[in-house]
Amino acid sequence: MFSSFKEAHDFVRAQHIELVDLLYCDLWGHLHHVTLSTREFTEDVMTEGVGFDGSSVGFKHVNAGDMVLIPDLSTAFVDPFHSQPTLACLCSVHEADTKELYLFDPREIARRAEKWMISTGIADQSLWGPEFEFYIFDRITLKNSPAYTLCQIDSGEANWGTLVNANGYALPDNQAYQAAAPCDNYYKLRDEIVVTLEKLGIPVKYHHHEVGGPGQSEIETPLLGITQAGDAALLVKYVVKMTAMRAGKTATFLPKPIYGLAGSSTHYHQLLTKGGVNQFYDANGLSLLSRTALQYIGGMLTHAPAVMAFTNPSPNSYRRLVPGFEAPIKAIFSVANRSAAIRIPKYATAPQAVRMEFRPPDATGNAYLSMAAMLMAGLAGIQAGIDPTEAGFGPIYDNIFDWSEERRATIKSLPTSVEAAMSALENGAAFLTEHGIFDETLIRTWVNAKRKEANQVNQRPSPFEIENYYDC
Repeated sequence: MFSSFKEAHDFVRAQHIELVDLLYCDLWGHLHHVTLSTREFTEDVMTEGVGFDGSSVGFKHVNAGDMVLIPDLSTAFVDPFHSQPTLACLCSVHEADTKELYLFDPREIARRAEKWMISTGIADQSLWGPEFEFYIFDRITLKNSPAYTLCQIDSGEANWGTLVNANGYALPDNQAYQAAAPCDNYYKLRDEIVVTLEKLGIPVKYHHHEVGGPGQSEIETPLLGITQAGDAALLVKYVVKMTAMRAGKTATFLPKPIYGLAGSSTHYHQLLTKGGVNQFYDANGLSLLSRTALQYIGGMLTHAPAVMAFTNPSPNSYRRLVPGFEAPIKAIFSVANRSAAIRIPKYATAPQAVRMEFRPPDATGNAYLSMAAMLMAGLAGIQAGIDPTEAGFGPIYDNIFDWSEERRATIKSLPTSVEAAMSALENGAAFLTEHGIFDETLIRTWVNAKRKEANQVNQRPSPFEIENYYDC
């Protein structure tokens, strides 16, 4: 929004802004903020930063937690959810004393990955088009104690729950793709979300009801630069949740909130350009793909198990990645095949539109780290000259869920658990660390934290377990 502090300061005065909200992303992908009075919004903030405790958000140890935030004024927007006129912007995380960019700042890691790509001469820009899937519910009730576990979800679109047929229109399970009103109860809410995002500077391609049933929705952006796409991921979540809450609803990006219904993913469309020319396009190539694109795909599928430690880092991620729900479980690529880990959109045939889509990711990952890991995997494939057609990755045009288990077993599998993904990262992180993009300490921190989270989930019995085995 602004290219200088003077522009921002003049805007604050002209628009009678009362507060300045500084937003930042922690290592795990969660949004945090600290709010300044406009009196404290001085030019010194752009050089000295605003102090915060990095140990409380996983960046530092408690004995050396001081860090500072420096606003990125190009991301500024007037926040529609604050009760007082508030200018918000995303920030970079810096060391408190030297003011150097923090090595583990997720935004900086994404930037670093693209800078390294540029240094190789392969491309000068990576473009990303995230698809954000989520559920909107009318109400959720949660309770966890040693003797009492409850998760009750209510939706006026559902054919179950206490609000069944609240308006007379229920959507069949897993048959709600692009459902129209009046069965689509939440189109007005999505309209509001999209208009708000556009006003905040986040471009939107479209929105629609998703296949899963009660309240599942999708919002997709056009292709964006890697940092802009990461920023969009943070703000889409923020706007979706805040808009839903303001309407008396609740929204979740959880990969698998309901058993038996389609899960929510965050697919990433991606391509590389050089001098404005799409490096993934070849009019004579397989499915219009260039050699560069095929080798990028080869790298992605070779390193997919390690990449998924960042793109799918929660136990709930692997409740979605199961047969039968268009969820990819095998390391293959294909055209228009939604059972493949990498899909080549069949409708994207214009030279600047040819691209690939990586389908495993979900919103429990940190978008900046997810994209950095995907980019480094693809670049590793180009540098190693990995041809996916020779490496056994396809193309496969069948729905592999129709295959026998024996035939599916002949294809390389993707991780089926957090532990498997973390082990793959531990044993195969060289493509991330050898060029200084990801630090070995960060890898170790990430693996240890995600294993601990998974262990906490695994230690807790579920009602379904008790129902099944109570009479053992």
